[in-house]
Amino acid sequence: MAGHSKWANIKHRKAAQDAQRGKIFTKLIRELVTAAKLGGGDVSANPRLRAAVDKALSSNMTRDTINRAIERGVGGGDDTNMETRVYEGYGPGGAAVMVECLSDNANRTISQVRPSFTKCGGNLGTEGSVGYLFSKKGLILILNADEDSLTEAAIDAGAEDIQPQEDGCFEIYTAWEDLGAVRDAIEAAGFKIENAEVTMIPSTTVSLDAETAPKLLKLIDMLEDCDDVQNVYHNGEISDEVAALL
Repeated sequence: MAGHSKWANIKHRKAAQDAQRGKIFTKLIRELVTAAKLGGGDVSANPRLRAAVDKALSSNMTRDTINRAIERGVGGGDDTNMETRVYEGYGPGGAAVMVECLSDNANRTISQVRPSFTKCGGNLGTEGSVGYLFSKKGLILILNADEDSLTEAAIDAGAEDIQPQEDGCFEIYTAWEDLGAVRDAIEAAGFKIENAEVTMIPSTTVSLDAETAPKLLKLIDMLEDCDDVQNVYHNGEISDEVAALL
């Protein structure tokens, strides 16, 4: 799995993401509204909504803002006609890229997504061109813990896999629908969770060198800057040596 490079990339871009907090909140609210509209406002019975709420809370969104977004989704409104659209393609270095969008206008969205690939030396593919390389999973990150105790707690909670990383953190994988329940159980066992999210995990990875890694990161940044783009997933693997040069 490519979790290690994923977190390295997140750390690398954290400052830029924090500077765009207003835009991040807009995207989070859009997902909350859509999840509530499609699956109802009961967090315990709507895994997508639970994942959206957890992500919003981890981004320091207030409960009041979250609740208003959920109420808007349940009650209907101008922004509840959003549809999920997924675009697939290849980025620099041959990395597979999936772009998850929420949009009410497909023409507008593709006009944002396609130029980003082109400008960064990638190309947008057809539906299914890279999707088979990814699996939807829940991912929990814990920075510091006793491995044996955490492994036991994760297994008891229903996690599918736990992987210690070279930097000392742990990545716990779950079925995406079970993310909320597994997170609650691990927290109840006394472990501090740094991050928990639904993500797409690649089955294979592509190693990126010092020339192609910055280009892929630029593509990700350009895509994430698009208003309609919710998440960007890729299978690029950036080694510690290459990351140190970025």
